[in-house]
This record gives sequence, structure tokens and C-alpha cells, in this order.
Amino acid sequence: MPRTLPILAGALALTAIGTAAAAENVNIYSYRQAVLMKPLLDRFEQKTGVKAQVVYLKRGMIARLEAEGAASPADVILTTDAARLIQLDRLGAFQPLNSATLKAAVPANLRHPKGHWFGLTVRGRPIFYNPARVEPSDLSTYEALADGKWKGRICIRSSSNVYNQSLIASMIAANGAGKVQAWADGFVKNFARKPAGGDRDQIRAVAAGECDIAIANTYYFAGLAKSKKERDRKAAAAVRLFWPNQKGPGSAGRGAHVNISGAGVAKHAKNRANAVRLIEFLASKEAQEIYARIVNEYPVRKDVQPGRIVADFGEFKADSLALSELAKHQKEAVRIADRAGWR
Repeated sequence: MPRTLPILAGALALTAIGTAAAAENVNIYSYRQAVLMKPLLDRFEQKTGVKAQVVYLKRGMIARLEAEGAASPADVILTTDAARLIQLDRLGAFQPLNSATLKAAVPANLRHPKGHWFGLTVRGRPIFYNPARVEPSDLSTYEALADGKWKGRICIRSSSNVYNQSLIASMIAANGAGKVQAWADGFVKNFARKPAGGDRDQIRAVAAGECDIAIANTYYFAGLAKSKKERDRKAAAAVRLFWPNQKGPGSAGRGAHVNISGAGVAKHAKNRANAVRLIEFLASKEAQEIYARIVNEYPVRKDVQPGRIVADFGEFKADSLALSELAKHQKEAVRIADRAGWR
């Protein structure tokens, strides 16, 4: 059967995987791109003989799952960012998974406390800067980016993006909503331009001199550095990475914000055993090495090293906040950004 199945019109219109309930199949709904998942799913099929059948979605997963209900063919849900996993969990999209294999592989702060979802890769969200305009000694913490010296110098994407919502939520957990509101008010005043585009666009803007610093995920920076397009490689070469919140008392030394890609067993999984096999495989040493080498993300396993480009970003202290805690602050994070005029 084809790896990528067509998404038919109508929320209740099931794809061909709707009839794939046989034990030799596992049906996946994925926000992760086919180019990223194919090497992993190919290897899973080779090892197990289980056919991985995927619907790749750019948006609308929650609406689709709500419309399908118990008739949903999904066995596994794959997505990026804890905020999306939390949204899906609030919907009741996952069922608990008590797996000793996953508990051993995935650190506690990168998984749901009751096994509803598990982190599979890690990406940092550091500061990128133009070395012709910024000295590393000028940088310190996320909080310091509200300082007036950065007025008209910062690029960042919209606050409607879950990556930024999770960052703000982590800051609320560290500093409290009142302090983060004051930070957001100052931070927005320092924007070089109206937020637009994705993380790659922010890095390109720093390289082009449109702004001096940006906040973006390491995954996108590595993608630019490895791009087949010369302009992207030049953009990556023109900027530098700075890990914030590495030193100092309290929240100043809490570590750089990190987030995950993750997966869980769908609530109405018809092929639960194979769903568990797939998620456990994705957390295995073999799969984590594929993630590190091809997908340019940090492995969740401590016994697997990052790929060459990511390793070159240097060692850093990561925020140890349990990502499930972001759920407590996500709605307030959105309100704070809205009140600050961060659109």
C-alpha cells in the first residue's frame, strides 16, 4: 500500500487505512513530515514486518479526531511540541501506555506522568545572533531581551505558533505571570518588524541584517546548514547560536527552553499492540540514532549522541521543567502575548 494516503474531503471520510485493522498493520496520524519519518518507518517495517500506514496532516488533526470519534482508524498520533500533545490529551485523544521500555528510554520530564504521550526527540529554542552586530557578552537570558538596548533589533515568529506559546508558558512557570507580562510588554517593543514567517525566516532575517537577533528552534537551523540551497547554507553560516539562561541564581540559570516531538497511542486504536511496538521502536537506540543523523534533533536517550551538525552547537544546560507542566500555563501564555500586542 502507498506510504502517504490521500486525505478525503469531509471530516468523517476515512482513508484507506480505515479498513486496515489486521494485526500486521499500524495506522498513524502524523504532523511530522513524510521526509522526516520515512527512514524510521521503513526500518520499523523491515524489523517487524508491520506495515506503517500514514496520513500526513499539516493541520486539522483535532477536528478530524473529534469528527471520527470511535470510528477513527488512528493507532498512533505523532506530532511536535508539548503544547500540541497537551491539546490532544485534553481532547482525550490518547490512552495510557504503561511501558517499562519507554520509561527507561525517555526521561520523566519529557513524557506524560501517566503515559499518555512520550517525547521522542528534543529541540532547543536558543537565541541566534549576527556576530557583526552582537557580541556574545551582550546576551544572557530570555528575560534580558526585554531590555531597551534591543529596541528594533529582534525577529521572532507569531505568538500564535505553539513553539512560542510553550516558551512563554515555561517562563510563567519560572517567573510568574505578572513578571512575564512585564517582560512581554518590553519584548514586543524591541521587535524589528511585525512577526511573519517561520523559524527559518527569522534566522534568514538575522543573516540578511533585517534584525540582529532571533529566537528559533535548533532543528530549523540545522536544516538550513544542511540545505541543498546555497542561500540557506550561507544564511546559517552568517549567524551564531547562543544558549540563554545558563548561569546565575534562580530562573537566570534554569537552562535554555527545550521542547519535543512525541507520540501516543490513540484512544480508539484498533491495532494497539503494534502501536506500542512502533512507539517503543522510535525510542530505541537504533531509531534514536536515525533521528540524530537524519532529522537533526537531539535524541531523548542518554546513550545516543547528537548528529555532527547538532553536536557542533555545543553542550548546554536545558531547562528541566516537566513539559507536562506547560499545560497549566498555556492559556495564560496566549493571553499575555495578546495583551502585549504580540500577534
